Amino acid sequence: MRVAIFTDTFSPDINGVSITLSHFTNYLESQGIVYKVFAPDSRSGEYISEHIRRFKSFSLFLYPECRFAFPNVRSIKAELEAFAPDIIHIATPFNMGLCGLYLSKKLNIPAVGSYHTNFDHYLKFYNLSFLSSSLWKYMQWFHKPLRKLFVPSHETIRQLKRRGFRNTVLCPAGVDCTLYQPGYDQDSTRKKYGLSKRFTLSFVARLAPEKDLHTLMNIASSIPAELNEQIDWIIVGDGPMREELEEKAPSNMKFTGYRTGKDLAELYSISDVFVFPSPTETFGMVVLEALASGTAAVTANSGGVKNIIKSGKTGFTCEPGNVSAFTEAIVHLLKNDHLRRKFQAEARLYALEQNWEAIFEEMLWHYRDATVGNDISKFA
Repeated sequence: MRVAIFTDTFSPDINGVSITLSHFTNYLESQGIVYKVFAPDSRSGEYISEHIRRFKSFSLFLYPECRFAFPNVRSIKAELEAFAPDIIHIATPFNMGLCGLYLSKKLNIPAVGSYHTNFDHYLKFYNLSFLSSSLWKYMQWFHKPLRKLFVPSHETIRQLKRRGFRNTVLCPAGVDCTLYQPGYDQDSTRKKYGLSKRFTLSFVARLAPEKDLHTLMNIASSIPAELNEQIDWIIVGDGPMREELEEKAPSNMKFTGYRTGKDLAELYSISDVFVFPSPTETFGMVVLEALASGTAAVTANSGGVKNIIKSGKTGFTCEPGNVSAFTEAIVHLLKNDHLRRKFQAEARLYALEQNWEAIFEEMLWHYRDATVGNDISKFA
């Protein structure tokens, strides 16, 4: 099997799309499956590989982690013909995705895609809701020719079906439970980040409006004073709102910037509660990473996150933007050690069932199904 992947973001970018694709390409290598990635260059530096073809680009306004590339379609066509893929996977709907879509039609190569981001939900956070109708028309046009559209959660599939999408397939994210686990040295990690209070609350994500960070800040200021004195907040991530947030942050809130790998895993593991008010997620990978780390979560009851959290078992889900509901849930967990530990244990057990390899194995069967009518001898 030979797989061509067209994407507007790839490693070393830090976002759900690039992380998922990195896990997927690692899996393809482990299975001896040949692949080639067509992606923009990255402002985070270059991830060098013979399997990646990079193109000059600039950041998109709404989502800087995805980049607007300038692909040379003629040269990509020649490269694609020489590579001779059995299938094209289009991971994002911008310039590189358009290039992949065009060439799949031009060269009669079956195409599948992924739906990773609720761009429509982002619009209201940037006062651009008037663009919603046009955006949906474009997204429907873009995804209609794809033989399969991999979607990370049941809730997002329901949203897409209401918009007339009919080629959807559930394909959630997995989690590395060896990396994300509760067994790290708590004392050394707390000392490393200057944490001295009894409880640690954490948030991990891009620091941008669509994560509803104003609600997060209001939650932090709404916790009763006698309990707040016992809390350290740790905010992991970077983005356009970081400077504003740091200016307004209470004294018990620390900002670490982006963290990856073991550094990130350690921060999850020392957290008593993971707080995530974002209502715009198609899945919520950071929530699953927190659960794998044995951390209870309090999240918005919205998007893909509502399919991850079992409210009352691994955490609590709250009405998006409802500061009182979030605050009550957090206070309840911090004041009930037994309940919090029970949630933490259940969170870890749930995450252990979310296996990348099983997810990608099923995706390959969908690849095979998508090639019906084309030469599928290489899939036998």
